[in-house]
Amino acid sequence: MHDIAPKIALIGILGILAQWIAWRFRLPAIVLLSAAGILAGPVFGLLDPREDFGDLLKPMIGLAVAIILFEGGLTLNFAEIRETSKAVRRLVFLGSPIAWVLGSLAAHYVAGFGWPAAIILSGIFVVTGPTVIMPLLRMAKLSKRPAALLRWEAILADPVGALFAVLAFEIYLVFGISDGHHDLQTVIVRFLIAMPMGAVGGWYLGKAIAFLFIRGLVPEFLKAPIILVAVLAAYVATNLVLEEAGLLTVTAMGVAMANTRIASLSEMRRFKEVITIVLVSGLFVILTATLEADMLSQINGYDLLYIVLLLCVVRPVAVFLATMGTGLSAKERSLIAWIAPRGIVAVAVSGLFGTTLVEVGNPDGDKMVAIAFAVVFITVVLHGFSLRPLAIALGLSSSEKAGLLIVGGNRFSVALARELNDADVPVTVVDNNFNHLREARLAGLTTHFGEVLSEEREHRLDLHAFSHALAASDNDAYNLLVCNELAHELGRSNTLQLKSQADDMADHKTPSFTVGGRRLFTDPLLLDDLMARMGDGYTFQTTKISEAFTFEDYLAQRGEGVAIICVVDSKGALTFATGKQRPRAEADDRVVAFALDSKLTGDQMEIDSQ
Repeated sequence: MHDIAPKIALIGILGILAQWIAWRFRLPAIVLLSAAGILAGPVFGLLDPREDFGDLLKPMIGLAVAIILFEGGLTLNFAEIRETSKAVRRLVFLGSPIAWVLGSLAAHYVAGFGWPAAIILSGIFVVTGPTVIMPLLRMAKLSKRPAALLRWEAILADPVGALFAVLAFEIYLVFGISDGHHDLQTVIVRFLIAMPMGAVGGWYLGKAIAFLFIRGLVPEFLKAPIILVAVLAAYVATNLVLEEAGLLTVTAMGVAMANTRIASLSEMRRFKEVITIVLVSGLFVILTATLEADMLSQINGYDLLYIVLLLCVVRPVAVFLATMGTGLSAKERSLIAWIAPRGIVAVAVSGLFGTTLVEVGNPDGDKMVAIAFAVVFITVVLHGFSLRPLAIALGLSSSEKAGLLIVGGNRFSVALARELNDADVPVTVVDNNFNHLREARLAGLTTHFGEVLSEEREHRLDLHAFSHALAASDNDAYNLLVCNELAHELGRSNTLQLKSQADDMADHKTPSFTVGGRRLFTDPLLLDDLMARMGDGYTFQTTKISEAFTFEDYLAQRGEGVAIICVVDSKGALTFATGKQRPRAEADDRVVAFALDSKLTGDQMEIDSQ
């Protein structure tokens, strides 16, 4: 076998580069990943995964999908669907069979597939890709209830759809091939064994691992490796009974661990997220690189009509029938009925069964792969670019600008929140001491009483509504913990902190530079100093920059005691002054500063009247 190391490196480079471009320009990542694979494969011939990896390709894809689904299961906590568990169950266990039946009819009578391929393909398209849904939900800032429904359905429906396809394929082998190796009784027995083994076995395996962790029987450095190996072993073991049933096992395992109180679960989840990003990026590049021009040329007008029916008839009918009487509003049902992007599992499973169908003499196998790629690409583009506008139109997404989360209610933080709030920047003040929020409540500010480090915070406080966080309590150690926790959601460069005590010059008393957030203000100012200055007459002041009064004019006229806090641009985005970084302001931007009343006065200054 020729050296594939350069090609593996190329796959990694293309995948991560596509992810970065997608993040930088707020585009659906899978669209760019698919384009990268097509360019590297069919267009330029740099990759040929079937030849490069040979017999390793299929097990590689299967194991990668198993890890992806397990990581998705780790995000599913029952607390977030207390009000919608009925709707989730209906979507997965009633909506999926309805979509399977309707999709099979459309695939046969419209796209012209034979019944075996039509039933197998429609089972595959029951799934909605969690690897696509998660980034879309983050970008759309969806309301909690529809967001939770879409996330749970995406993860739980993946193994269900795969099992539908497996069942259809096994029955086809019984009645369509008659090779003596398959019979109906064997298929039924295998399903009866695989289903409970997958669901119950995966659940108790996850609980058993959690028990070992809680009892301290596993050291910290071995926890993530043990979970990774357990996921792979569970997937393979269940697949020995029934192919692809291992997807159900690893999903159940992930959900079980997500609902167990493990102190180190957050760190393990982040480790899995890193692996998942790499695997998703690589898989999409690999799978799209396997496409061939003659395969894509098989798609005709009837196939496109079938895709239209799949999106505009099959999915909406299944969702509306399944969610009747679940308490969901018509707007929520409409949004869920439209949003169903397919992802990596649909492509991987279609490739698996499409290749096998061709091997047993069914010509529909090649076309299945082409249709699967077309459905994934079209749904990702349509749903990726329409989710946010549709959610806003239906009133299911916040159209407000991303704001600031302030942790710690004190005179300084409340005054800052009031000033930014007057500048149309959404601000929420959080504190675990109810009395500390009194001044903020009296000022009419949005407050949240609770512990920002608690698990309940994930279900009661929507971090997607904030672009920045400021830890401003009087406890420096607590501020460090808050910044470390929120940095994963908001980005470390967007987490800020105020210190209440000066840094000790002794190395053994100075926190590591790797913990905490960025210091607010270009010159270090302590919270106690800021509070004292407020007693001396310092206030927050907002100055609007214009063509006549530029930012350079502002810098030239401000006094030495004026400390710039942030710049609010014309679109409401925040840029804070931190360390050596001083924000720039253009015309129509506003500069928020902390100064004595006499420092920012003068006929040339245009003070924002808001």
